[in-house]
Amino acid sequence: MTGENRRVDASRTPDVVPPPPAPPASRARRLAAPALTLAAAVSAFAYVGAVDPNEPGHYPVCPLFRLTGILCPGCGGLRSAHAFAQGDLITAFGANALAVAGYFAFAGFLALWLVRAVRGGPAPRIVLRAPYWWAIGAVALAFAVVRNLSFGSALAP
Repeated sequence: MTGENRRVDASRTPDVVPPPPAPPASRARRLAAPALTLAAAVSAFAYVGAVDPNEPGHYPVCPLFRLTGILCPGCGGLRSAHAFAQGDLITAFGANALAVAGYFAFAGFLALWLVRAVRGGPAPRIVLRAPYWWAIGAVALAFAVVRNLSFGSALAP
């Protein structure tokens, strides 16, 4: 094949026509995942709100606390969720401040997801670089250490 023929062959377009783009998903289909996530979160908070974790025997004890007596960052989370579901934010914050911050962060993420689903936009993604994940871990570790020391007893459940 000469150089001239190669140029002619390279310029030919294929006879295959690409398929048309898929139609956009319906609003109900876009809302399914965030709505089901919201329903699951509301159901979980309703259950914890109805079944008091302050009464013994309803929920398991934290294994780290049972074995060592050390409060982990999640200790008091169920009591916090119970108070949060009851609308008592001060008690919820006193039981586990880190959990309350997580509830609000989750609520914000879910609200953003619902708004984007209604408008037809992409689902939000949590994309953090490694230093931010390390910072979140350091905050959780500092929270756990401080709440186990005598001067941080106000953070203990």
